[in-house]
Amino acid sequence: MFRLLIALLLTVTMAQTAVAQSSETEAPPAADRTSTGGATTLEDIMARQRGEKVDNTYRSENTGQGNVEGLLGQFGPSGVASDSDVYRALRFGSADVTVSSRGPADSVLIQDGGMWWWAFRTGPLREYGTYIVGGMLAIIVLFFLIRGKIRIDGEKTGRTVTRFNGFERFGHWLFAGSFLILGITGLLTLYGRDFLIPIFGREGFAVIAQGCKWLHNNLAWAFMLGLIIVTVNWIAHNIPNRVDLKWLAAGGGLFTKGSHPPAKKFNAGQKIIFWACILLGVSISLSGLSLLFPFELPMFAKTFSIANSTGIPQMLGLNLPVQMSPQEEMQYAQVWHVMVAYVFIAIIIAHIYLGSVGMEGAFDAMGTGEVEEQWAREHHSLWLEEVQEKEAGKAAASPAE
Repeated sequence: MFRLLIALLLTVTMAQTAVAQSSETEAPPAADRTSTGGATTLEDIMARQRGEKVDNTYRSENTGQGNVEGLLGQFGPSGVASDSDVYRALRFGSADVTVSSRGPADSVLIQDGGMWWWAFRTGPLREYGTYIVGGMLAIIVLFFLIRGKIRIDGEKTGRTVTRFNGFERFGHWLFAGSFLILGITGLLTLYGRDFLIPIFGREGFAVIAQGCKWLHNNLAWAFMLGLIIVTVNWIAHNIPNRVDLKWLAAGGGLFTKGSHPPAKKFNAGQKIIFWACILLGVSISLSGLSLLFPFELPMFAKTFSIANSTGIPQMLGLNLPVQMSPQEEMQYAQVWHVMVAYVFIAIIIAHIYLGSVGMEGAFDAMGTGEVEEQWAREHHSLWLEEVQEKEAGKAAASPAE
């Protein structure tokens, strides 16, 4: 009998302990928040500090004005008032904001579009841009391994022909040199955080980034000046003609040894490079100016407005914005600037290869301005004939000594 009594007491004790433990793990009953208008109470805060589970639906289901009076009554200062409508208006740029500084961008307190820009800039933009540049490098390496260096097939004469004068070479090197520095500083700005911080540290990278920014902003003017000079010097020589079709049909002789299709001062391949440089140069210059002067030279809101008026974006399911803050203008301009830069860099890589190690005698045209006569005969035979006819005409016109 005594043993049975002991067993019964132990059973009751264990049951009470289990009930107590289960009640500790369960969430406490809903708190009375009528005094705070449904907002957080001091008990909620203390419960979280103790690690207890607190039902959060009173917050997720009450984001309007209903809790403001309760908050004021409980905590006193008016700074705790929460107005979700005002926050949303600030976030999406529809709030009536007045600032003391009166700057053109100061009234934009929250720029919601910055997140898509950052995600696109650090994600797809860099990824596919890397594919473009890397793909061109791979093509150049493959071409060199298969074709090798394009050499002068005929016997060299030892005579030279003036291909480009000093002003032409100045415009080319101003344009090319500034572009190379702009490309390097731009790529360092775009990729530098990933590769330079582990090497130089954050402070070292900050110095490099600041230097890249200064060079990029200021050398842009040299690039645009070089673009103007190159255009004025050579636009008349780069008008397409029927000879270019024959050159393209023969692949320019690039893939077959001993093949030298006729060409004038610039062949079809060089004309393609020229017009690509002009169009891309103008485009990247305009987006660069918009980045330098975003408040004075907004580009994309006006461009999108014109595009929308054609109805084409709507047919493609696009809804192009026509009202943008200065920050949004800069984001679109920066994305376009980088997209054009990737294509530009890829094209220039091919041009540098063919104009240097890829073709014998090609660099002399821009190095000294003088090219081997046999090189000119093989690559620009029609131009060489024109030059020789002019020289012969001058010799005939000058009196004999």
